[in-house]
Amino acid sequence: MSYAPFRGQQTPLVATTEIPPEQIAEDLAQLAKISKCVRTYSIENGLDRVPALAAKVGLKVIQGIWLGNNRLKNLAQINIAVGLAKEHPDTIIALVVGNEVLLRGEMTAADLVANIRLVKSQVTVPVTYADVWEYWLRNREVYDAVDFVTIHILPYWEDLPIRARNAAAHVDAIRKRVAAAFPAKEILIGETGWPSAGRMREGALPSRTNQARVVSEILDMAKREKFRVNLIEAYDQPWKRQLEGTVGGNWGLIDATRRKLKYPAGEPISNFPLWKTQMGAGMALCILVFAVAMLTLRRRPWTPRPMSWIAVAVSATSAGILLGVAADKLCYESYGLGNSLRWGLLLAAGIVSPLLGANALMSGRALPTFVELMGPRPGRTSSVLTALLGLTLLVTTLIAAETALGFVFDPRYRDFPFAALTMAVVPCWALAWLTRPLAGRRPIAEQVFAGLLVIAAVYVGFNEGPKNWQSLWTCVVYAMLGVTLWRARAAQTP
Repeated sequence: MSYAPFRGQQTPLVATTEIPPEQIAEDLAQLAKISKCVRTYSIENGLDRVPALAAKVGLKVIQGIWLGNNRLKNLAQINIAVGLAKEHPDTIIALVVGNEVLLRGEMTAADLVANIRLVKSQVTVPVTYADVWEYWLRNREVYDAVDFVTIHILPYWEDLPIRARNAAAHVDAIRKRVAAAFPAKEILIGETGWPSAGRMREGALPSRTNQARVVSEILDMAKREKFRVNLIEAYDQPWKRQLEGTVGGNWGLIDATRRKLKYPAGEPISNFPLWKTQMGAGMALCILVFAVAMLTLRRRPWTPRPMSWIAVAVSATSAGILLGVAADKLCYESYGLGNSLRWGLLLAAGIVSPLLGANALMSGRALPTFVELMGPRPGRTSSVLTALLGLTLLVTTLIAAETALGFVFDPRYRDFPFAALTMAVVPCWALAWLTRPLAGRRPIAEQVFAGLLVIAAVYVGFNEGPKNWQSLWTCVVYAMLGVTLWRARAAQTP
């Protein structure tokens, strides 16, 4: 398994980060119970201690040498790694000279080959290079320099993403294709696996059950067909979320916080292990929405239309069903202050919106416009409940617009906020259709946001493809919010 020791806020992106040897020793002792070998990528941040500590617990090490575009730093990494290979000949079973340096475009194939030959001239252990499988086929000269070929096959990240149920077959097909191109040397799968959380890519869905399925099927196939495979990775790495979003930090077989296997052998696996608590909270919210509607009627003794009760029921049910999903997504997708604040506000809007919406539906009040909330003082609403509903709509609209623009211009690592956004939008959408004022003009702010959201929904839906249900769901909610804003009407103020 690929091993990186970083926990919590520890990150290799900060050059001064140094992992205590006690922390590494604790990890390796745990990994020794489920694996015979770990792969590292660098000797920085305290990782040069891994071979000595691995020897104490009986683990072998595939030692990585991180290469980049800094020649002096490359030579320093090589010298230290060569020294470790000589110092721990019974522990280090191979050296990986560079990891995806061709993919990143930080080195030419000729320079890479020169570095590989430099390392080979100084050690007796096998030497290889690791990269995505396509880059091996494009740079065949690297094959002549290595002792065995190390390829990365990540079905989730393929240009045409592979579904979880087809991932193992895809890995086997690629391995055989590369083996046919390089028949004289062993093919090591240096990285493969599946994320347990994050956004969908077409039909590829990250989840705990899908990760367990892909990993178990690949390991079973490797045992049956007798080839070596390295899983990425041992522990979830929260720091990767800064670069690759939620999905980047959730490839580990072991949870980053609890430091426990996500799916111990023989135990059932659930994508929502806390489903009973989440269901209970959802039912409580659903009941509370109906209670607000009935209490509102007691203060305003009139008979609402049947459609109003249907709207309350739809709002309460959707909020109750999705509360647990939204809370779960908040836990997984909140990394850093900005993300935590954004998703926290959206979930709060999702909880408050059906409650305030039920009150407005039973009172016969229309959805407030932004002008009533922030416009000239004579036209502002004096009702606290109306102002809170308007603020909820404003927060929902701003977050929806920000995420929609993100999916248009920089979508690769962004999460789809379908659950909390649905909770917040459905009550407002119902109000816009049932209690829209007939008089007044359409406000300019609502027009702009409505146009943005509808156009973004159409573009994102086509861009992400018809297989991505997270995208399609989110786009439908964007369109619903756009229609809601388009139906807004505001009275003219002098």
